[in-house]
Parts: sequence; structure tokens; C-alpha cells
Amino acid sequence: MDTHPLRFIRNLGRSREIATVLLNHGFGDLVERLHLRRYLQWGKRVLLRKPAEPEPRLTMAVRIRMAFESLGATFIKFGQVISTRPDLVPADVLEELAKLQENVPPFSGDEAVHQVESELGAPVEELFADFDTVPVAAGSLGQVHRARHHDGTPLAVKIRRPNVIREVERDLSLLEELALLLDRYIPEAEIFDPVGLVNHFARTIRREMNYTRESRTIIEFAKLFRHDATLYVPKVYEQLTTDAVLTMEFVEGCHIDDLERIDALGVSRHDIAANGARIFMKQAFEIGLFHGDPHPGNIRILDDGSYCLLDYGMVGLLDEEKREALVDLFLSISHRDVKAAVQIVQSIGKPSKPIDNALLRADVRDFVENYYGLPLDRLNVGNMLNDFINILTTHAIRCPSDLMLLIRAIVTLEGVGRSLDPEFNLAEILRPYIENVVRERYHPKNIATRLATELRTFGQVAHDLPLQVGRILEKVSKDDLRIQLEHRRLDKLITELDRSSNRIVISMVISALVVASALIIRTRADSLWITLPVFILSMLLGIWLIFGIFRSGRL
Repeated sequence: MDTHPLRFIRNLGRSREIATVLLNHGFGDLVERLHLRRYLQWGKRVLLRKPAEPEPRLTMAVRIRMAFESLGATFIKFGQVISTRPDLVPADVLEELAKLQENVPPFSGDEAVHQVESELGAPVEELFADFDTVPVAAGSLGQVHRARHHDGTPLAVKIRRPNVIREVERDLSLLEELALLLDRYIPEAEIFDPVGLVNHFARTIRREMNYTRESRTIIEFAKLFRHDATLYVPKVYEQLTTDAVLTMEFVEGCHIDDLERIDALGVSRHDIAANGARIFMKQAFEIGLFHGDPHPGNIRILDDGSYCLLDYGMVGLLDEEKREALVDLFLSISHRDVKAAVQIVQSIGKPSKPIDNALLRADVRDFVENYYGLPLDRLNVGNMLNDFINILTTHAIRCPSDLMLLIRAIVTLEGVGRSLDPEFNLAEILRPYIENVVRERYHPKNIATRLATELRTFGQVAHDLPLQVGRILEKVSKDDLRIQLEHRRLDKLITELDRSSNRIVISMVISALVVASALIIRTRADSLWITLPVFILSMLLGIWLIFGIFRSGRL
């Protein structure tokens, strides 16, 4: 994939800021290898000739976190998103990125009112019975204001920051270019899939900035759980919602980590933890649509002990194939089937390097033996899934993003459950859902449906086979059979050869000019007004060429 330097030039100020931040946090070598020197100010370019040693007390993981914090909201969001990808990012970096916190000041109440009025097309006094210009929460993409509907219902109005789309799209463009440069110039970064990470992040943050999409998700959850009293979904006011403004019912409740208030409700902590787990397992294993960020800040407990989930900007979709792969993983452990577990690991994601099959079998065997035969009251699902992720990481197998989101959500959910009730066991809640998936898989109706689908596929292949064979034979008979070959990193070699040949040509021209002008100066003094400037200019060009070669570090 080609890079587009115009992205950097178009946003020269931000490009210079990124390169400077990388240099200031000890990543001068990265700036050099990514060819970002040209975007630095002249003084910084001179500094890069002898890059300062990074602070010895700070690890690389800490410096990565500090660089993200220095680059602002989009990069902080990027760090938060990739902190959910332990299959791609080293553990020490994950630990540091998990500390990233958005620390942005709210925008003014007048600006919030202007945004609401311009989006909804009416004065705020007509839209709401009351609107509080002081936000109750602020983030990098938007902030939330309290309001009151004309019927008296308390409301939460989520307002997108002015100009945030333009700023995010600018940074996304630069992130995409940085990912392409990493892929092109730093082969060892391939294991982290920089382009894939940036694409995943771009998809995530664009969804999060679209409040109309979030409102549709909330409405969908309300429909799916309309007969389930254990989950309360806030009402969305669609007539007061646009892409930049989301108006919904304000739910007070109590925070799930406020144990004193929960105890005051008179509801068992164990029941609350179990209900939360059941809600999530129903989302993931029955519906296939799940809340992707069930951390304590997004959970409220109502007076009757029911759950209310907030912030539906991050949701996951789990198709039948991924759901069954996860179920098969649990089954292979319960049956002590190492061979099946190895096949699941190999099929669940895409390897970024050749797999050592013997080492993979050994790792999977140890994994299965660690959890085989454990009684449910001793099985820690979070630890088991973390160990599974470690196997994927060790063998550079990239897990699908939605499946990874589910695994991280389950791990988070188990931690929330244990904070409520130390005796909470997620495996007991998970077992009936796994059993239900297995029952559905072997139900005669579903078997017949799968068989019919496979037969149709086989029939289509059989129908197309003679035609495809005929096309191949026709091409062979006409000597028109072509094979496409994909070269990797050959463009870098071509670029270097082109650069070297250009230097040789320039040096030969400069040498010829120096020699010719020197001979003319010696033989014809009356032409000094022409030849002397040519001689001086040629000497300066030669010095510039030598300086450029030394600066590149390649003689």
C-alpha cells in the first residue's frame, strides 16, 4: 500500500507536533526510520543528529503512554482502544495504556446551547422545560448536560464537541500515514498489525461520534430486553436527537462500586452480580449484540436491583461462527481434547508469522491441562481467557476485533462481579448458555438447515467447475495464462537504488561544473563575471550533497 506524504504536508503544523513529541520522548530513532525529519523545525533536525538518550528511569511503555498523552484527545482514545488488544500489544505497554485518562476541559455552556439550537432548529427554551448550562460530565468527544422535558422527565443531553470531527479526521489521516510508514520502513512492527489497529480504531471512534447510530443501538437494546425486568434501558427522545446531539432519559441509580448504597437497597450483592452476568451472557450468546464496555462507570443499579447500562457508543457483534468457536474452546477443555483446542486456536485468527506447530501444541496442552477437571467453584473464567489470549500473543495470531472485545468484556464483568461478591463465579452463569448453544447446534432442524446450505454450495461449485476449467484451458491454448506475483518491500530497494543513482548523476554534474569553471577561470580572466558564480554555486551544491549524505547516516 502506498503512502501519501501530502497528508503530512496538508497538516504540516500537526505533523511537526507529532514528530517533535516522538523526539522529546526518546523516539528519535523512530523519527529517523520513518523519514519524519523533514517535518521538524531546523533546530530539532540538528538535535536529531545526536539524539538524546531517553530518561533511564522511564521504560519504553511509560514513554509511549506519555507520548499519547502529549498528542491529545485522539491519540489518548487510540491508546485506550488498543489497550483492549492484548493479542497484538505487549503486556507492559497494555498496563501503561490502561492508565490513559481523558483530561479535557468542558466547552462553554453558551457553546453547548448554540450547538443544541443549531442541530435541533429551535431555541433551547422551546426544546426543554429546563436546560443546565453546566455539564455533569465531559470527555474528548462530547459532554453531558442535565435537562428537563416539558412533561417533567429528567433528561441527559449528550452534545458533541464543536469541530471535533474535523480534528479527529485530521489525526486519523496522520495515524493512517504513520501506520503505513511503520509497515513500510520497520518490518519488525508487522507483528503488531499497525494498519489493522488504526483501521479498527477509526471504525470505533467514528461510530462513537455518531449519536444517531448510538440512539438506534439503545432503541434496539430496549426492544430486545423489553420483557426482561433485570435490565433497564433508558428511553431515547428521537425528535431531540441528531448526529451531534443525543437526548435520553436521565437515570440516577447508584454506582455499582458504591457498596454502601447497594446494601441500603436491601438487595443481595450476589443476586446483583449474577443478574449482571446473565444479562451479558444473553447479549453475547443468544442475541449476538453486546455492550462492549461494561466497566463500573457505565453501570447503574436501580432501587429494585435491576441494571441500567449507559454509553452504548461501543458495542460488539458476535456472529454464529465466532460464538461457536468460543463455545468449542470451553468444550475442548472439558473433554481434554488437545487436538480440537489446537484447531480452534489456529482457525480463530490470522497468524502474522509462520506458526511453530510443535510449540503451539505444547502450549495448548499445558493450557488444557491447567483447566481440565477443575470444579466450577474453582474455575476463574477471566484467568482462563487471559491465558488463551497469551497463547495467541505468543504465536502472533491476530484475534478478530469483536471476539477480542467480548473476551475483554467478560474479563471486566467477572472483576465487577467479584468486587460485589468475592464468592461470585462466572462459570456457573456461563454453563447453561454454552449448553444451550450446543443443543441448538445439534437440533435436527438446525442440522437440516446447515446440510441444505452445504449442498447448495456444493451444487453451485459443481455447476461452475466445467465453466472455470474451460476458461483455464482456453487461456492455456491461447498462451494467455498469467500468474500474478506479489512482491514485498521491493519498492524500498527500488527507492534506494533510485536515490543512489540520482546522487551519482548530481555529483558527476557538480564535478563537471567545478572542473569546467576552474579551467575557464584560469585561461580567460575576462569571463570571471560568469564563471566565478558558477564555480561558487557548484562548490555549494557539492557541500550540500555531502551534508545530505552524512545526515542520512549512509555513506
